[in-house]
This record gives sequence, structure tokens and C-alpha cells, in this order.
Amino acid sequence: MRSNDDTLPLQPPIRLPAEATLAAAVRAAPLAAELRPEGGDAEVLAFWADACRERLAGDEGLLLRFIRMFLSREPVTGDVPAPLTGLGLVRREEPVTLTWLGLWVARGIVAETTGQEIPVMGSLAGSDAAGLLHGLRAYPEPERGEELAGWLAGRDRDGAVADLAAALAGASPLARAVGVELLATEFGAEGAKALDGLLEEFRLGAVIAARLGREDRPPAPDEIAWVLVDMAAALLEFGGETGEVVESISMGMDPAEQAGTVAVLAFGDHPQTEQVLRVFIDHHPDERVSAAARKALRRLRGLADLRA
Repeated sequence: MRSNDDTLPLQPPIRLPAEATLAAAVRAAPLAAELRPEGGDAEVLAFWADACRERLAGDEGLLLRFIRMFLSREPVTGDVPAPLTGLGLVRREEPVTLTWLGLWVARGIVAETTGQEIPVMGSLAGSDAAGLLHGLRAYPEPERGEELAGWLAGRDRDGAVADLAAALAGASPLARAVGVELLATEFGAEGAKALDGLLEEFRLGAVIAARLGREDRPPAPDEIAWVLVDMAAALLEFGGETGEVVESISMGMDPAEQAGTVAVLAFGDHPQTEQVLRVFIDHHPDERVSAAARKALRRLRGLADLRA
């Protein structure tokens, strides 16, 4: 069953070899003689993915252990179950880690079960600007710089800056934050100029100014709620702790002030407002604030009905 990719914190990218190398690993796996994968590389890999899913689905503990190894990206100690080594998913020798084939199979299982497409290094080179920003959301440094360099190869730099700037408005909150950071830090004067050109845009300009700490472009009263939600939603999108989300809006205010701030979020018309309010309803320790969030959520839904 597929679900939104926010069911699992965003995972960093993985490195995979070419399809031919993965297919060769399948043919060399201990269980290949029994399972008899046939055909070209793509057919062999599709067959092996199905075989792995079938074997792992029959043993929930084995599946969980395999996925935990993938998510930790760290060597494990102790005996490794024979099915994992037999399928060529885990190395037999120290350090005991997932093989290339194991990474590839685990990535597919995570995509099917959570909906999150964990990026592969180098895979964003052919994406448009929106796809690049979406894909880079979970990239740490220096991987982000490496992927950006691959994306820029063969592209006109000025055109790339323009494309990234144009993609900010329609991006998700976290992808938008990534785009602002890239333009501000990776493109020198061209990036700064592109961001300056967006500062007067309604809402988007206010978010950019907040991200860059531009005190010369404070948010208008009807932008404040949208900016607060956008900043908090970026943390949620990344998989941040609820305490971080609360702090991004409360900013040291006392509970009465927090309640007043939360109350106005309903008027921002941000698509992630309900998600952010839910954090305050379910996790804020002060009842005054959580009550204000419940009231704001009712108001938000009422306003949505009126707009419809």
C-alpha cells in the first residue's frame, strides 16, 4: 500500500552502480542457481526484485531487519540470516553491510511501502528545476553540491538560475527552502539578483526574506501566517521533531502570545496549515495553545467551505 512520503523521514541518497553491474550481482548470488533468473539485465533485475519481495514478505522479522539495515546505513554485528546472503543482499564478510544489490532492492521496497522515492546519486541530472529541488530535499553536503554540479553540466548558468528562481513559487516548503539556499550560496551575484527580483512577490517574497534574514523586507500583515506555516511545514516535510515545529512558530513567546499567534494561522490559506495546526493540537504541552489550535482548525475548515 502506498502512502505519502512523509510517513518516513526523508532518507539521504544512495549510490548505485550501472544496471549491468546489478544484474551481474544477481547472476552471481548463491540462490541464482535455484531461482534461475533469465533474460537481459532489465528482465533479470525485475525477476530478482519479485523474488526478493516474495521471500521477505513471508518473514516479517527478516524484512524488518533488512529495512533497518538499509535505513541505518551502518555495518551490523552477529549472524546474518541465510536468506539475505543467499539473495545477494548482504555481504558475508566483515564489515557486514548491504551489497549494491541489497541497496537497490531495499530502495524499491521502501518506495512501494511508503511512497518515498529515495534518490540515487546522479539521477537528477536530467530533471527540470522543480524536480531538482524536490530531489535535493534530503541531500546532505557535500552530496548536494555534487548533484548540483551534475545538473549544471551542459546547462547555461544564467538559464539555470532563472529556472530555479521560477520553480520556487510552486515548490513544496522544504524544496523552496532548498532553492533559496542554493541561489543564495551557490550562484554568487546571479543568484542574489534572482532572489532580490522575487522579494516583492506576495508571500513568496516574504518567505525568501525570512529565510535570508532580510529585515528590509518585513512580511505584510496578510503574509505573516503564510510565512510561519511555510517555515514550520518545511520542518515537518524533512521529518523534524514536533518540538522543533512548535519552536519555529512560538519563538520564545509565552503561552498567551503563542495562542494568539496560532489563532491567526487559519487566515494564511497555506496548503499545509492543517498539518501544522495538528502538531499544536496533538503535541503542545499548554492547553491554552492547543485549544487555540483546535479553534483555528475549525475556522480554517469553515473558510475553506466558504471559498468552495
